[in-house]
Amino acid sequence: MTIKIRKLSKSYGDNLVLDNISFDIEKGKVTTLMGKSGCGKTTLAHILLGILKPDMGNIEGISGKSIAAVFQEDRLCEHLSAIGNIQFVLKTQKKPSEVIEHFKQVDLSQDILNKQVKNLSGGQRRRVAILRAIIADRDFICLDEPFKGLDKATKQKTMLYVKKYIEGKTVLFITHDEQEANFFGNIRNLT
Repeated sequence: MTIKIRKLSKSYGDNLVLDNISFDIEKGKVTTLMGKSGCGKTTLAHILLGILKPDMGNIEGISGKSIAAVFQEDRLCEHLSAIGNIQFVLKTQKKPSEVIEHFKQVDLSQDILNKQVKNLSGGQRRRVAILRAIIADRDFICLDEPFKGLDKATKQKTMLYVKKYIEGKTVLFITHDEQEANFFGNIRNLT
């Protein structure tokens, strides 16, 4: 089902962040939300994910959906290994060989599989967070600045990986980067 955002508003004190926002996130498609820093993109994501409540408006079509997310911060389980973080969110267990194949596609070496994520570099942690959301196979995926902090070559390879595995899924992709927005398409501007 399409996710329908209708007349959504949210303030923090006197600061109006979202003002009567309405648009659809179409089922089986990527919707790219673009806008400057501070315009409410992450606030909207947090409302969709149930972390925040809107002041006004409503969202239809998300209740009861299974959701995966990549936040601007990695939000990994620090005490778990890289593969443990992925296995933790799966509905059904995948063979380690399947997970290793995903690791390879984003240039993560097999030697980090069993390392606690707190011992990984920032770029490695970022890619584990992305893999965790993509491999989880959920009804709705929210990607909030997922490529933040990746070097150019790693970012390009990871963007190709994400595009391949979100094909046919309902996705909200949030960015302020014009190149990323054009790559994923179906752009909505939040101002």
